[in-house]
Amino acid sequence: MRKATRVVAALLGVFAGIGGPEHGIFEIMRGNTRPEGLIIASMGPPCNPEEVWHACEPAMTVIPNFLVTGILATLFGLITIIWAASFLHRKSGGLVLILLSIALLLVGGGLFPPVIGIVAGVVGTRINTPPVQRTSKASRFLAALWPWPLVAFFVWTLGQFLIGHFFNAFLMRSGYVSPLMIVGLMVLSIVSAFAYDAQHAEAA
Repeated sequence: MRKATRVVAALLGVFAGIGGPEHGIFEIMRGNTRPEGLIIASMGPPCNPEEVWHACEPAMTVIPNFLVTGILATLFGLITIIWAASFLHRKSGGLVLILLSIALLLVGGGLFPPVIGIVAGVVGTRINTPPVQRTSKASRFLAALWPWPLVAFFVWTLGQFLIGHFFNAFLMRSGYVSPLMIVGLMVLSIVSAFAYDAQHAEAA
């Protein structure tokens, strides 16, 4: 088993699942009302998407009811967390995580977290496959980085909420910097995990 690959896939999957209750609670608070469209703001008034860096937690839903959307988002989010943490290494574990993440996307579990969950599911399909052994300097360098890109990913994604609380205007002006950092750190986490597993398979 690729241990580093399992860790990165599981933690990214758990992160995706957390997006369910995170958005779902706000959607439940909006009550038995009809969403304004397919793309929604999880947080209702007085939150204004144009005035806050998180845009009032945007999401997607195919359910024409905020209350039901929130309940389903929370439920699928919790199932995703449990699956990613405990069952991802099993046969078809990655595929199940992909399906759960798609469901999470369709029932109000956010936009970015479910996409990360889909990526985690794809990575999860590689947990029980033999790593490709590489001896290049680049591979050794990436292996040496593990697990710090993953640590940086969580520090940044979670730290945004603290930064945004005090420096909302700064994050709003930063535009695509934050999403690019999240994507970049996620990719680097995955690549470094693959390299780490390859190096340790070679040593064994």
